[in-house]
Amino acid sequence: MTTRPIVRHLGPRVREYLGIFPAVALIGPRQVGKTTLARAIADDGSQRPGVYLDLEDPADLEKLADPVAYLAGHRGRLVVLDEIHRMPNLFQVLRGVIDGRIRAGETAGQFLLLGSASIELLRQAGETLAGRIGTLELGPFDARELGRKQVDRLWVRGGFPRSFLAASDRESAIWRANFISTYLERDIPMLGPRIPAETLRRFWTMLAHAQGSLWNAAPLARSLALDGKTVARYLDLLVDLLLVRRLPPLHVNIRKRLVKSPKTYVRDSGLVHTLLRLDEQESVLGHPVAGSSWEGFVIETVLRAVPERTEASFYRTATGVELDLILDMPNSRRWAIEVRRGLATTERALHTAFEDVKPDRAIILHGREDRFPKGAGVEAMGLSGLLSDLAAAGG
Repeated sequence: MTTRPIVRHLGPRVREYLGIFPAVALIGPRQVGKTTLARAIADDGSQRPGVYLDLEDPADLEKLADPVAYLAGHRGRLVVLDEIHRMPNLFQVLRGVIDGRIRAGETAGQFLLLGSASIELLRQAGETLAGRIGTLELGPFDARELGRKQVDRLWVRGGFPRSFLAASDRESAIWRANFISTYLERDIPMLGPRIPAETLRRFWTMLAHAQGSLWNAAPLARSLALDGKTVARYLDLLVDLLLVRRLPPLHVNIRKRLVKSPKTYVRDSGLVHTLLRLDEQESVLGHPVAGSSWEGFVIETVLRAVPERTEASFYRTATGVELDLILDMPNSRRWAIEVRRGLATTERALHTAFEDVKPDRAIILHGREDRFPKGAGVEAMGLSGLLSDLAAAGG
Protein backbone atom coordinates (compact mmCIF):
# COMPACT_ATOMS: atom_id res chain seq x y z
CA MET A 1 0.00 0.00 0.00
CA THR A 2 1.29 3.46 -0.93
CA THR A 3 2.03 5.77 2.00
CA ARG A 4 3.02 8.96 0.22
CA PRO A 5 0.42 11.71 -0.25
CA ILE A 6 -1.40 11.21 -3.55
CA VAL A 7 -1.45 14.45 -5.50
CA ARG A 8 -4.43 14.72 -7.84
CA HIS A 9 -3.43 15.81 -11.32
CA LEU A 10 -6.63 17.78 -11.76
CA GLY A 11 -5.82 20.17 -8.91
CA PRO A 12 -3.80 22.69 -10.98
CA ARG A 13 -6.45 22.71 -13.68
CA VAL A 14 -9.22 23.43 -11.14
CA ARG A 15 -7.17 26.35 -9.85
CA GLU A 16 -6.62 27.54 -13.43
CA TYR A 17 -10.34 27.44 -14.14
CA LEU A 18 -11.08 29.33 -10.92
CA GLY A 19 -8.81 32.06 -12.27
CA ILE A 20 -10.92 32.25 -15.44
CA PHE A 21 -14.55 31.59 -14.46
CA PRO A 22 -16.73 32.95 -11.63
CA ALA A 23 -17.95 29.38 -11.03
CA VAL A 24 -16.38 25.98 -11.68
CA ALA A 25 -18.33 22.71 -11.68
CA LEU A 26 -16.30 19.69 -10.55
CA ILE A 27 -18.20 16.53 -11.49
CA GLY A 28 -17.43 12.87 -10.88
CA PRO A 29 -18.89 9.74 -9.28
CA ARG A 30 -19.30 9.57 -5.54
CA GLN A 31 -16.23 8.66 -3.47
CA VAL A 32 -13.61 9.72 -6.05
CA GLY A 33 -12.25 12.51 -3.86
CA LYS A 34 -14.10 15.62 -5.07
CA THR A 35 -14.69 16.88 -1.54
CA THR A 36 -11.09 16.26 -0.46
CA LEU A 37 -9.73 18.12 -3.48
CA ALA A 38 -12.21 20.98 -3.12
CA ARG A 39 -11.40 21.49 0.58
CA ALA A 40 -7.68 21.52 -0.20
CA ILE A 41 -8.20 24.16 -2.88
CA ALA A 42 -10.48 26.25 -0.66
CA ASP A 43 -7.92 26.23 2.16
CA ASP A 44 -4.66 26.33 0.19
CA GLY A 45 -3.61 29.74 1.50
CA SER A 46 -3.79 31.56 -1.82
CA GLN A 47 -6.82 33.50 -0.62
CA ARG A 48 -9.04 33.85 2.43
CA PRO A 49 -10.04 30.36 3.66
CA GLY A 50 -12.97 29.06 1.70
CA VAL A 51 -16.41 28.02 2.91
CA TYR A 52 -17.66 24.46 2.46
CA LEU A 53 -21.35 23.52 2.43
CA ASP A 54 -22.69 19.98 1.98
CA LEU A 55 -26.20 20.24 0.55
CA GLU A 56 -27.03 16.78 1.88
CA ASP A 57 -26.44 18.08 5.43
CA PRO A 58 -29.59 19.63 6.96
CA ALA A 59 -27.50 22.05 9.01
CA ASP A 60 -25.77 23.39 5.89
CA LEU A 61 -29.07 23.57 4.03
CA GLU A 62 -30.45 25.70 6.86
CA LYS A 63 -27.64 28.21 6.32
CA LEU A 64 -28.99 28.73 2.82
CA ALA A 65 -32.54 29.53 3.93
CA ASP A 66 -31.73 33.05 2.69
CA PRO A 67 -28.99 32.27 0.15
CA VAL A 68 -28.47 35.84 -1.06
CA ALA A 69 -27.80 37.11 2.46
CA TYR A 70 -25.58 34.14 3.34
CA LEU A 71 -23.46 34.44 0.22
CA ALA A 72 -23.16 38.20 0.67
CA GLY A 73 -21.67 37.53 4.09
CA HIS A 74 -18.92 35.44 2.50
CA ARG A 75 -18.02 37.73 -0.36
CA GLY A 76 -14.34 37.48 -1.27
CA ARG A 77 -14.12 33.83 -0.24
CA LEU A 78 -14.40 30.74 -2.39
CA VAL A 79 -17.68 29.01 -1.56
CA VAL A 80 -17.75 25.24 -2.16
CA LEU A 81 -21.24 23.80 -2.68
CA ASP A 82 -21.20 20.00 -2.54
CA GLU A 83 -23.98 17.93 -4.20
CA ILE A 84 -25.26 21.11 -5.83
CA HIS A 85 -27.87 19.24 -7.89
CA ARG A 86 -29.78 18.58 -4.65
CA MET A 87 -30.82 22.25 -4.65
CA PRO A 88 -31.60 23.19 -8.28
CA ASN A 89 -33.25 26.51 -7.35
CA LEU A 90 -29.84 27.70 -6.16
CA PHE A 91 -28.54 28.05 -9.73
CA GLN A 92 -30.77 31.05 -10.40
CA VAL A 93 -29.58 32.66 -7.16
CA LEU A 94 -25.95 32.08 -8.13
CA ARG A 95 -26.54 33.73 -11.48
CA GLY A 96 -27.79 36.90 -9.82
CA VAL A 97 -24.96 36.93 -7.29
CA ILE A 98 -22.31 36.33 -9.96
CA ASP A 99 -23.70 38.99 -12.29
CA GLY A 100 -23.75 41.53 -9.49
CA ARG A 101 -20.14 40.77 -8.61
CA ILE A 102 -19.06 40.92 -12.26
CA ARG A 103 -20.50 44.42 -12.47
CA ALA A 104 -18.42 45.25 -9.41
CA GLY A 105 -15.27 43.94 -11.11
CA GLU A 106 -15.10 40.46 -9.51
CA THR A 107 -14.85 38.11 -12.46
CA ALA A 108 -13.39 34.81 -11.20
CA GLY A 109 -13.03 32.31 -8.39
CA GLN A 110 -16.31 32.75 -6.52
CA PHE A 111 -17.93 29.29 -6.44
CA LEU A 112 -16.79 25.68 -6.73
CA LEU A 113 -19.78 23.41 -7.38
CA LEU A 114 -19.50 19.65 -6.81
CA GLY A 115 -21.89 17.09 -8.27
CA SER A 116 -22.17 13.36 -8.90
CA ALA A 117 -24.64 13.44 -11.79
CA SER A 118 -23.07 14.97 -14.86
CA ILE A 119 -25.97 15.53 -17.24
CA GLU A 120 -28.38 16.97 -14.69
CA LEU A 121 -25.76 19.27 -13.21
CA LEU A 122 -24.57 20.42 -16.62
CA ARG A 123 -28.13 21.01 -17.83
CA GLN A 124 -29.05 23.10 -14.80
CA ALA A 125 -25.78 25.00 -14.87
CA GLY A 126 -25.87 25.51 -18.63
CA GLU A 127 -29.35 26.96 -18.58
CA THR A 128 -28.63 29.54 -15.88
CA LEU A 129 -24.85 30.03 -15.75
CA ALA A 130 -23.95 29.98 -19.45
CA GLY A 131 -20.71 31.88 -19.97
CA ARG A 132 -20.10 32.05 -16.22
CA ILE A 133 -19.05 28.45 -15.47
CA GLY A 134 -16.30 26.04 -16.47
CA THR A 135 -16.65 22.27 -16.02
CA LEU A 136 -14.06 19.65 -15.10
CA GLU A 137 -14.38 15.93 -14.35
CA LEU A 138 -12.53 14.21 -11.51
CA GLY A 139 -12.20 10.46 -11.84
CA PRO A 140 -10.74 7.82 -9.53
CA PHE A 141 -6.97 7.57 -9.01
CA ASP A 142 -5.03 6.94 -12.21
CA ALA A 143 -1.59 5.62 -13.13
CA ARG A 144 -0.03 9.09 -13.38
CA GLU A 145 -0.93 9.78 -9.76
CA LEU A 146 0.26 6.45 -8.39
CA GLY A 147 3.33 5.54 -10.44
CA ARG A 148 4.45 2.64 -12.60
CA LYS A 149 4.81 0.07 -9.79
CA GLN A 150 1.15 0.43 -8.80
CA VAL A 151 -0.38 -0.21 -12.25
CA ASP A 152 -1.38 -3.86 -11.71
CA ARG A 153 -2.83 -3.13 -8.27
CA LEU A 154 -4.72 -0.17 -9.72
CA TRP A 155 -6.08 -2.29 -12.57
CA VAL A 156 -7.33 -5.05 -10.25
CA ARG A 157 -8.76 -2.85 -7.48
CA GLY A 158 -9.77 0.17 -9.53
CA GLY A 159 -9.05 3.75 -8.63
CA PHE A 160 -11.69 4.68 -6.06
CA PRO A 161 -9.49 5.85 -3.17
CA ARG A 162 -10.94 3.63 -0.45
CA SER A 163 -10.81 0.60 -2.73
CA PHE A 164 -7.24 1.17 -3.87
CA LEU A 165 -5.94 2.05 -0.40
CA ALA A 166 -7.66 -0.83 1.43
CA ALA A 167 -5.43 -2.96 3.65
CA SER A 168 -6.16 -6.16 1.67
CA ASP A 169 -7.77 -7.39 -1.53
CA ARG A 170 -10.66 -8.71 0.55
CA GLU A 171 -11.32 -5.33 2.18
CA SER A 172 -11.08 -3.67 -1.22
CA ALA A 173 -13.61 -6.10 -2.71
CA ILE A 174 -15.99 -5.63 0.23
CA TRP A 175 -15.83 -1.85 -0.16
CA ARG A 176 -16.58 -2.07 -3.89
CA ALA A 177 -19.49 -4.45 -3.35
CA ASN A 178 -21.02 -2.04 -0.86
CA PHE A 179 -20.35 0.93 -3.14
CA ILE A 180 -22.32 -0.79 -5.91
CA SER A 181 -25.19 -1.65 -3.56
CA THR A 182 -25.33 1.90 -2.20
CA TYR A 183 -25.50 3.38 -5.68
CA LEU A 184 -28.27 1.00 -6.68
CA GLU A 185 -30.35 1.19 -3.51
CA ARG A 186 -29.86 4.80 -2.37
CA ASP A 187 -28.06 7.15 -4.75
CA ILE A 188 -29.82 6.37 -8.02
CA PRO A 189 -33.33 6.53 -6.49
CA MET A 190 -32.40 9.86 -4.88
CA LEU A 191 -31.51 11.21 -8.32
CA GLY A 192 -35.00 10.46 -9.61
CA PRO A 193 -35.19 7.25 -11.66
CA ARG A 194 -37.39 4.56 -10.13
CA ILE A 195 -35.63 1.42 -11.37
CA PRO A 196 -35.65 -1.85 -9.41
CA ALA A 197 -32.18 -2.18 -7.91
CA GLU A 198 -31.86 -5.85 -8.87
CA THR A 199 -32.77 -5.13 -12.50
CA LEU A 200 -30.18 -2.38 -12.75
CA ARG A 201 -27.58 -4.59 -11.05
CA ARG A 202 -28.19 -7.32 -13.64
CA PHE A 203 -27.88 -4.77 -16.43
CA TRP A 204 -24.64 -3.34 -14.99
CA THR A 205 -23.25 -6.87 -14.62
CA MET A 206 -24.13 -7.66 -18.24
CA LEU A 207 -22.18 -4.59 -19.33
CA ALA A 208 -19.21 -5.84 -17.31
CA HIS A 209 -19.39 -9.25 -19.02
CA ALA A 210 -19.53 -7.44 -22.38
CA GLN A 211 -16.76 -4.97 -21.50
CA GLY A 212 -15.51 -3.24 -24.66
CA SER A 213 -18.20 -4.76 -26.89
CA LEU A 214 -20.34 -3.01 -29.47
CA TRP A 215 -23.59 -1.75 -27.99
CA ASN A 216 -26.52 -3.99 -28.90
CA ALA A 217 -29.67 -3.40 -26.90
CA ALA A 218 -31.62 -6.37 -28.24
CA PRO A 219 -29.97 -9.27 -26.35
CA LEU A 220 -29.82 -7.26 -23.14
CA ALA A 221 -33.49 -6.38 -23.47
CA ARG A 222 -34.41 -10.03 -23.99
CA SER A 223 -32.41 -11.13 -20.96
CA LEU A 224 -34.08 -8.52 -18.77
CA ALA A 225 -37.56 -8.98 -20.29
CA LEU A 226 -37.62 -5.29 -21.22
CA ASP A 227 -37.94 -3.33 -24.44
CA GLY A 228 -34.96 -1.84 -26.24
CA LYS A 229 -35.83 1.77 -25.40
CA THR A 230 -35.91 0.99 -21.68
CA VAL A 231 -32.51 -0.70 -21.83
CA ALA A 232 -31.14 2.29 -23.74
CA ARG A 233 -32.40 4.57 -20.94
CA TYR A 234 -30.58 2.40 -18.40
CA LEU A 235 -27.38 2.88 -20.38
CA ASP A 236 -27.97 6.65 -20.56
CA LEU A 237 -28.35 6.72 -16.78
CA LEU A 238 -25.05 4.92 -16.07
CA VAL A 239 -23.28 7.11 -18.62
CA ASP A 240 -24.73 10.24 -17.01
CA LEU A 241 -23.52 9.03 -13.60
CA LEU A 242 -20.00 8.72 -15.07
CA LEU A 243 -19.96 4.98 -14.31
CA VAL A 244 -20.04 3.75 -17.92
CA ARG A 245 -18.31 5.14 -21.00
CA ARG A 246 -19.91 5.12 -24.43
CA LEU A 247 -17.04 5.34 -26.96
CA PRO A 248 -18.24 6.42 -30.44
CA PRO A 249 -16.99 4.91 -33.69
CA LEU A 250 -14.72 6.88 -36.00
CA HIS A 251 -16.22 7.89 -39.33
CA VAL A 252 -13.68 8.27 -42.11
CA ASN A 253 -14.19 8.63 -45.83
CA ILE A 254 -12.91 5.27 -47.08
CA ARG A 255 -14.52 2.65 -49.27
CA LYS A 256 -15.25 0.29 -46.43
CA ARG A 257 -18.37 -0.37 -44.44
CA LEU A 258 -17.82 0.77 -40.85
CA VAL A 259 -19.75 -0.12 -37.72
CA LYS A 260 -22.08 2.57 -36.45
CA SER A 261 -22.66 1.37 -32.88
CA PRO A 262 -20.60 2.70 -29.95
CA LYS A 263 -18.57 0.48 -27.64
CA THR A 264 -19.40 0.43 -23.93
CA TYR A 265 -17.04 0.17 -20.98
CA VAL A 266 -17.67 0.10 -17.24
CA ARG A 267 -15.27 2.91 -16.49
CA ASP A 268 -13.60 1.67 -13.30
CA SER A 269 -11.84 -1.68 -13.72
CA GLY A 270 -12.32 -2.51 -10.03
CA LEU A 271 -16.09 -2.27 -10.46
CA VAL A 272 -15.85 -4.56 -13.51
CA HIS A 273 -14.10 -7.17 -11.39
CA THR A 274 -16.51 -6.85 -8.45
CA LEU A 275 -19.57 -7.12 -10.68
CA LEU A 276 -18.06 -10.37 -11.98
CA ARG A 277 -17.01 -11.55 -8.47
CA LEU A 278 -13.28 -11.41 -9.19
CA ASP A 279 -11.59 -10.31 -5.98
CA GLU A 280 -7.85 -10.66 -6.64
CA GLN A 281 -5.39 -10.60 -9.53
CA GLU A 282 -5.23 -14.37 -10.05
CA SER A 283 -9.00 -14.52 -10.47
CA VAL A 284 -8.93 -11.65 -12.94
CA LEU A 285 -6.10 -13.13 -15.01
CA GLY A 286 -7.92 -16.46 -15.23
CA HIS A 287 -11.18 -14.96 -16.46
CA PRO A 288 -12.13 -14.31 -20.11
CA VAL A 289 -12.77 -10.63 -19.27
CA ALA A 290 -9.07 -9.99 -18.45
CA GLY A 291 -8.14 -8.67 -21.89
CA SER A 292 -11.14 -6.39 -22.30
CA SER A 293 -10.85 -5.23 -18.68
CA TRP A 294 -7.23 -4.22 -19.33
CA GLU A 295 -8.32 -2.49 -22.55
CA GLY A 296 -10.94 -0.44 -20.69
CA PHE A 297 -8.46 0.38 -17.92
CA VAL A 298 -5.94 1.67 -20.47
CA ILE A 299 -8.55 3.70 -22.34
CA GLU A 300 -9.75 5.40 -19.15
CA THR A 301 -6.16 6.13 -18.11
CA VAL A 302 -5.27 7.58 -21.50
CA LEU A 303 -8.40 9.72 -21.75
CA ARG A 304 -7.57 11.29 -18.40
CA ALA A 305 -4.15 12.28 -19.78
CA VAL A 306 -4.96 13.64 -23.25
CA PRO A 307 -4.84 17.36 -24.08
CA GLU A 308 -8.06 19.29 -23.61
CA ARG A 309 -10.45 19.26 -26.57
CA THR A 310 -9.21 15.85 -27.73
CA GLU A 311 -11.91 13.76 -29.42
CA ALA A 312 -11.80 10.01 -28.76
CA SER A 313 -13.26 7.20 -30.84
CA PHE A 314 -12.50 3.68 -32.09
CA TYR A 315 -12.21 2.27 -35.58
CA ARG A 316 -13.85 -0.92 -36.79
CA THR A 317 -14.96 -2.19 -40.17
CA ALA A 318 -17.80 -4.61 -40.80
CA THR A 319 -15.17 -7.30 -41.43
CA GLY A 320 -13.62 -6.83 -37.99
CA VAL A 321 -10.55 -4.72 -38.80
CA GLU A 322 -10.23 -2.65 -35.63
CA LEU A 323 -8.24 -0.14 -33.58
CA ASP A 324 -9.17 0.31 -29.93
CA LEU A 325 -8.63 4.05 -29.57
CA ILE A 326 -8.30 6.97 -31.97
CA LEU A 327 -7.25 10.32 -30.48
CA ASP A 328 -7.95 13.39 -32.59
CA MET A 329 -6.04 16.03 -30.67
CA PRO A 330 -5.82 19.81 -31.12
CA ASN A 331 -3.78 21.04 -34.09
CA SER A 332 -5.11 18.17 -36.21
CA ARG A 333 -2.89 15.48 -34.67
CA ARG A 334 -4.24 11.94 -34.80
CA TRP A 335 -2.86 9.06 -32.74
CA ALA A 336 -4.14 5.52 -33.29
CA ILE A 337 -3.69 3.02 -30.45
CA GLU A 338 -4.20 -0.72 -30.28
CA VAL A 339 -4.22 -2.13 -26.73
CA ARG A 340 -2.72 -5.54 -26.02
CA ARG A 341 -2.23 -7.08 -22.59
CA GLY A 342 0.31 -9.56 -23.96
CA LEU A 343 3.02 -9.39 -26.61
CA ALA A 344 2.87 -6.60 -29.18
CA THR A 345 2.09 -8.54 -32.34
CA THR A 346 1.35 -6.81 -35.64
CA GLU A 347 -0.80 -9.01 -37.86
CA ARG A 348 -1.93 -7.96 -41.33
CA ALA A 349 -5.36 -6.73 -40.19
CA LEU A 350 -3.75 -4.35 -37.71
CA HIS A 351 -1.48 -2.86 -40.40
CA THR A 352 -4.57 -2.49 -42.58
CA ALA A 353 -6.37 -0.59 -39.81
CA PHE A 354 -3.44 1.80 -39.35
CA GLU A 355 -3.32 2.38 -43.11
CA ASP A 356 -7.06 3.13 -43.16
CA VAL A 357 -7.03 5.85 -40.51
CA LYS A 358 -3.65 7.38 -41.52
CA PRO A 359 -2.58 8.52 -38.04
CA ASP A 360 0.35 10.78 -37.23
CA ARG A 361 1.39 8.09 -34.73
CA ALA A 362 0.52 4.40 -34.82
CA ILE A 363 0.97 2.74 -31.41
CA ILE A 364 0.61 -0.76 -30.03
CA LEU A 365 0.33 -0.48 -26.26
CA HIS A 366 1.42 -3.70 -24.56
CA GLY A 367 1.58 -4.86 -20.95
CA ARG A 368 5.33 -4.41 -20.55
CA GLU A 369 7.40 -1.26 -20.21
CA ASP A 370 9.90 -1.53 -23.06
CA ARG A 371 9.60 0.56 -26.21
CA PHE A 372 10.61 -0.58 -29.69
CA PRO A 373 9.70 -0.05 -33.37
CA LYS A 374 7.50 -2.59 -35.16
CA GLY A 375 8.11 -1.44 -38.72
CA ALA A 376 5.94 0.49 -41.17
CA GLY A 377 5.87 3.43 -38.75
CA VAL A 378 4.28 1.43 -35.89
CA GLU A 379 5.64 1.83 -32.35
CA ALA A 380 5.24 -0.56 -29.42
CA MET A 381 5.35 0.80 -25.87
CA GLY A 382 4.01 0.37 -22.35
CA LEU A 383 1.45 2.50 -20.56
CA SER A 384 3.96 4.72 -18.77
CA GLY A 385 5.72 5.46 -22.07
CA LEU A 386 2.46 6.50 -23.69
CA LEU A 387 1.56 8.71 -20.72
CA SER A 388 4.97 10.39 -20.98
CA ASP A 389 4.40 11.05 -24.67
CA LEU A 390 0.95 12.48 -23.99
CA ALA A 391 2.40 14.79 -21.34
CA ALA A 392 4.94 16.02 -23.87
CA ALA A 393 2.09 16.57 -26.35
CA GLY A 394 0.31 18.82 -23.89
CA GLY A 395 -1.86 16.37 -21.93
